Amino acid sequence: MNSPSLRYIDLSHNQFEGPLPHWSSDAAKYLDLQSNLFSGPIPSNFDQLLPKLQELYLSDNHLNGSLPPSLCNMSSLYIFMLRSNHLSGEFPRAWSLWRYIMVVDVSDNNLSGNFSSSMGVPSSLRILNLSKNNFGGQIPSSLFQNCSQLNRIDLGGNRFTGSIPLQTRSNCLYNLTAFAHRNDGDFSFLGAYFETASLTLKGQELEYDRTLNLVNSIDFSSNNLEGVIPQEISSLRLLGTLNLSRNQLTGNIPSKIGNLRWLETLDLSHNHLSGQIPQSFSSLTSLAHLNLSFNNLSGRIPSGNQLQTLNDSSIYERNPSLCGVPLSTVCPGDGALAPADPDDGDHNEDDTDENGKFGIYVSAVLGFIIGFWSVCGTLVMKKSWKYAYFRFFDNIKERAALAIALRVAHWQRKT
Repeated sequence: MNSPSLRYIDLSHNQFEGPLPHWSSDAAKYLDLQSNLFSGPIPSNFDQLLPKLQELYLSDNHLNGSLPPSLCNMSSLYIFMLRSNHLSGEFPRAWSLWRYIMVVDVSDNNLSGNFSSSMGVPSSLRILNLSKNNFGGQIPSSLFQNCSQLNRIDLGGNRFTGSIPLQTRSNCLYNLTAFAHRNDGDFSFLGAYFETASLTLKGQELEYDRTLNLVNSIDFSSNNLEGVIPQEISSLRLLGTLNLSRNQLTGNIPSKIGNLRWLETLDLSHNHLSGQIPQSFSSLTSLAHLNLSFNNLSGRIPSGNQLQTLNDSSIYERNPSLCGVPLSTVCPGDGALAPADPDDGDHNEDDTDENGKFGIYVSAVLGFIIGFWSVCGTLVMKKSWKYAYFRFFDNIKERAALAIALRVAHWQRKT
């Protein structure tokens, strides 16, 4: 179907099915067919059908087949959304031809293959989501070269191996300036685009909607990464989410991790990390979600500031050498904090009862003495009061005797 003047196409969130329509338009800039039932492959001549396309949304369909290499000829493209389909094969290696690309999301597909060192990220890229696929091999440091605008990286749920490519000043870390310095660039291109991010904590997958310009996150979870967590990661001061869980990482947690004062979510669970939890954790004043479980951490759990609110023991479970609050394991030297012996508790209760009874007895005796001398002392000291007192009781006695005599006489008359 040739529609030369068609510029904006939005058929999203319907029940359309069948293959993708072969619309042809030199003017079309926006195509949104997400959340339908479209199936089949992406046309191999897609770049010729819509050569000026800028935003492509095909997520949440049933598309299959591979990504046509010709997609990289769409030089005006800046949003490329194909998540939650059944796409397979390798990711196009010529994607650096996308000079204006800002969002690439092909998560939750069956894509595979390795990323060679010759594959760089386009310098305009802001969001890269390759999660929940079958990508493998090492994460090349060249993947993040010239990535000063990149503020979200999600490679979770793949088969990447090797170490985290952030170790040296010459590598990726010092190119990720969007994580280290506030970028007030124009995010209006995102429009109403939202993304659902997920994090597995305490056996549950937490989901939360965030506008993408507010997210600074790195997610390398559920891979086969090895080695240590680079100390330099503490330089990414604007990082909001760091998820390195479910890998094979070893060594210590970076000692200066407290520099990440905007960090809200930190998940290092299910690794082989060792050593103590850095005291700088108490400087993470924005921390809302934490998971350090299933490691080999040891020593006292730090306290103070935001950590006081994270008092769930499951955060630290399966670290047999950890101690301190909120765990039940008491640290050496904290004997005063040890649970009291049950027998000691019984003795304390008995002592409390005895003290209470003694106080009651003392109060009763003092009350009797004070009351007795208040009355009798007055009668001894003042004769006029004494005479009046005894006269009062004599009158009562005489009236009582008279009343009794009258009652007895009354009963006798009846009988």
